[in-house]
Amino acid sequence: MTLGDHVLALDIGGTKLAAGVVGRTGDVRSFVRTPTKVEEGPETTVKRLLDLGRDALAEAGRTAGEVAAVGIGCGGPLDPVTGRVQGPPGLPGWDDVPIVDLVEAAYGRLAFLENDATAAVLGEYHYGRWGGVRHMLYLTVSTGVGGGAILDGRLYRGAAGNGGEFGHVIIDWNGRLCGCGQRGCIEAYASGTSIARRADEALAGGEASSLREAPVVTAETVSVHAGRGDPLARRLWDETTAALGRALAVMINVVEPQLVVLGGGVTRAGDALLLPVRRAALSQAMRPAGAAGRVELSVHGDTVGVVGAAASAFLHLDDSTGAST
Repeated sequence: MTLGDHVLALDIGGTKLAAGVVGRTGDVRSFVRTPTKVEEGPETTVKRLLDLGRDALAEAGRTAGEVAAVGIGCGGPLDPVTGRVQGPPGLPGWDDVPIVDLVEAAYGRLAFLENDATAAVLGEYHYGRWGGVRHMLYLTVSTGVGGGAILDGRLYRGAAGNGGEFGHVIIDWNGRLCGCGQRGCIEAYASGTSIARRADEALAGGEASSLREAPVVTAETVSVHAGRGDPLARRLWDETTAALGRALAVMINVVEPQLVVLGGGVTRAGDALLLPVRRAALSQAMRPAGAAGRVELSVHGDTVGVVGAAASAFLHLDDSTGAST
C-alpha cells in the first residue's frame, strides 16, 4: 500500500456515518459505521465522524499520514469549493459547517467535499464494472433521495456544484411537503424517512395493520410487512415504487442514460424495490429512451458512500497533478 494508492473516505448521512480506507481500484480495505444521531448537533456529530475515521484507519492498519487524502461525501446543498455544508434537509443545524477545514485539521491531509450522490455516481462509473457505459444516472434512496450524473464519460456537477439533485424532481406540484420546502418532490414519497412517516400517519388515522406490532416503523419494516401481505404495508410500498418509477421515467426522458443505478438503505429490499421500479420507469419513458436504458442496483451495497467519496478524492488528486482518471 503506497501513499498515492489509498484514501480515507467519510460518508455523512442523515441516518448513519460511515468511514473506510479505499484503494484506487475501489477495493475497500476497511469499513466502519455508526448512527448519525442528528439530534446531537453538528459539533458533536463531526467529532464522532472524525473518531470513526480514525477507527477506519486503524482497521486498515494505517495512520492518517499513510493515505493520500480524505474524501468526504455529504448530502447537499453544499459548496465543494469552500468545503462547507449548507443546511441539508437531512442534517438539521448543519448550516455553513466548514467540514473540509475541520477534517484537514484533524488528520493533516488534504480533504475534498462532494455531494454524496454525485460522488457515488463517480464510484459506480469507475468501480461498478458496468462495461463501457458513457451516460449514467445514480440515485441514492435512503434517509433522503439524492442523485448524480455521468454524461458522455464526465462527471456532471452543475454551475454551483450540486447538479443532479434528482430527489427534488417534482412528481406532484400540489403534493406532500418536502424537507427542502417545496411540495411533491420524489424525496417526499420514496425516501426511507417518508415511507416511515406515511406509515405512521396511516396508523395514527386508525388503519388496521400488522405494522402496529413493530416497536419502530421504518422503510424496511414496511417492505417486510408488504412482502407478508399486509394490506396497508403493501399499499404504501406500491405507492413508493410507483412514485420512484415515475420520477425515473422523467429523468430518463431528459437525459437518455444507458444505465440508472439505485443505491442507499431502501434498496436493501432488493428485487421488491428494483423490479417494480424498473418496470414503471422503462415502460413510462419515451420509447427510444426507455429502450436504450436499464435500471440496476448498486454493486457496492452499504459501502457505496465511502467508495464514492474515495472516487471523488482520487479525481481531485489526479486533476491537481494532471493525471488521467
